[in-house]
Amino acid sequence: MLDFVENHSLPRTAAFFDLDKTVIAKSSTLTFSKSFYQGGLINRRAVLRTAYAQFVFMAGGADHEQIERMRAYLSALCRGWNVSQVKEIVAETLHDLIDPIIYDEAASLIEEHHAAGRDVVIVSTSGAEVVEPIGELLGADRVIATRMVVGEDGCFTGEVGYYAYGPTKAEAIRELAASEGYDLARCHAYSDSATDVPMLEAVGHPHAVNPDRALRREAQARGWPVLDFHRPVRLKQRLPTFSVPPRPALVAAAAVGAAAATAGLVWLAGRRRTQAV
Repeated sequence: MLDFVENHSLPRTAAFFDLDKTVIAKSSTLTFSKSFYQGGLINRRAVLRTAYAQFVFMAGGADHEQIERMRAYLSALCRGWNVSQVKEIVAETLHDLIDPIIYDEAASLIEEHHAAGRDVVIVSTSGAEVVEPIGELLGADRVIATRMVVGEDGCFTGEVGYYAYGPTKAEAIRELAASEGYDLARCHAYSDSATDVPMLEAVGHPHAVNPDRALRREAQARGWPVLDFHRPVRLKQRLPTFSVPPRPALVAAAAVGAAAATAGLVWLAGRRRTQAV
């Protein structure tokens, strides 16, 4: 159980949450693949490929090489997509696709952190156009997400402006803490993947959630708490328990490259079991 009373004479604190398999049960980006197909953004072959990636993601962990391949594939795939159309598709299907796969345990933690006076920050490798609406749905105070470059025509160029992955997540957290006055030694962080060890190391209270094999070993070696989230539930089914009003999901400016305009489909998958020792 978290401490519910935050001493406001001390510096501010926050709870940083990875998104996929930490707050929601699937890959946020890949969950929208059918909607992107119906909107004419991708073809049937791409749907099948993303469906397979979702299966691999659900099966286990991630390694750096696979993540890089998937990032390159999805960056090329979304080149030429109209950003406004992507946002419209996400907005129209958000509640049907994301609401049912939010972990009840994660929603409760978000409630508890807000009740304790902490900000809640979603930190995800998935793209801003996907992550920001999910953050708003969850009542998050800030969002750090991958952002893709948008051309003058309002379409993705296929270039990545800011990639929220691995050490860059930790860097973004430290920069946000500096700008917002967070005391990282008193902050919390949650993730399922060993690629987020730098993010977990950045705070005083790291937690492994549904960890892949490598993160489980790391957590056991360091004495980090290991949490098991397994109950997806619609937020409206939790009412009035989940009563935190939606807040604007603000993008952490410190985490955004100056050349990166608001954008980003993204990714987060191509995840496969990490090799056992």
